[in-house]
Amino acid sequence: MTRPDLHAPMLISLAGLPGVGKTTIARSLARQLDAVHIRIDSIELAIRESGVTVVSIDDAGYRVGYAVAEDNLRLGRIVIADSVNPWPMTRDAWREVARRAQVDCVDIEIVCSDRAEHRGRVESRLDKPAADSGPTWGEVVTRDYRAWDREHIVIDTAGVTAERSAAIAHDAIETWRSHGRTTPR
Repeated sequence: MTRPDLHAPMLISLAGLPGVGKTTIARSLARQLDAVHIRIDSIELAIRESGVTVVSIDDAGYRVGYAVAEDNLRLGRIVIADSVNPWPMTRDAWREVARRAQVDCVDIEIVCSDRAEHRGRVESRLDKPAADSGPTWGEVVTRDYRAWDREHIVIDTAGVTAERSAAIAHDAIETWRSHGRTTPR
């Protein structure tokens, strides 16, 4: 069997609660695959800091992310979408971006099954600058994050180094591609 071309254009859609390791994995994969990393938290922070809006930004960050992802996919790039991606609606929207760009989409949910470790990660970020601080533990555990209703890759980062988690993600994408999995177009 020939090895899959991991450098062919595709959308890698990461999902998971804050503090599970999405951004760490996304950054590592982006370096390994020479991919575009689109981080919704960064987009939303820029929108808030712009002063353009005084009320909730609702889905503005996601909409910007979808547009930037599609532009880069059409250029033949690999795109890694890094967001909580909490609902079937947002997951479907990422897939729709890939469909319009006529590329595959691989869905990866990042979890941390060790509650104490997860909480420690979230709380350790609260003293960092706004771009990296994130929500409180209470906000994380009460977030509306819905169960998945379709096949996807799940990576548990509990007790695993960031480097190992990224390697697991890379291997999972390679396996997914080598089995000829594609998303509906």
